[in-house]
Amino acid sequence: MVVLNRIYTRTGDKGVTALSDGSRVAKSDPRVEAYGTVDELNATLGLCRLHATGDMAARIAVIQNDLFDLGADLSRPNMAADGEAGYPVLRIIDAQVDRLEAEIDAMNADLTPLRSFILPGGTPLAAHLHLSRTVARRAERRATELLAGGDVNGAAIRYLNRLSDWLFVAGRVVNDNGAADILWVPGASR
Repeated sequence: MVVLNRIYTRTGDKGVTALSDGSRVAKSDPRVEAYGTVDELNATLGLCRLHATGDMAARIAVIQNDLFDLGADLSRPNMAADGEAGYPVLRIIDAQVDRLEAEIDAMNADLTPLRSFILPGGTPLAAHLHLSRTVARRAERRATELLAGGDVNGAAIRYLNRLSDWLFVAGRVVNDNGAADILWVPGASR
């Protein structure tokens, strides 16, 4: 287990940081943007957990742990060299995506079908889940920028895509299974 006795290292003082393979890149590098946005998403889910109870709190905790896995995955370029690392390289796997899909299906089964877009809000937890959903979408956009270089785990992209769907459905669930959803009324403010 890694022990973090010293938080500051001064190695990033000139605008560069180390990726998990040891290479150094600018802090504005698309890979750093991608895993940094995943970290931000994890922080917003921490706010969600403040309002969640029971099964929902437990599910969010699992997702927060997944997001650390995802950050580790995105912080390691050169997937072809994973076998040369000398240790098991942590990557998001399809089973994590499959779990999200199963949870989405289970949560969605009791919801009234939508006939309108909904506005973020309702309960405090729903509002936080919708905020997390938008950050998940941004993380997905950042991660897909890495696709141009061909060096990103496809399961990581799929995970982020499903997670934003999970967060949307969870927001409806905690809004009294959709009864407290705030429906968009096109042109209502004219």
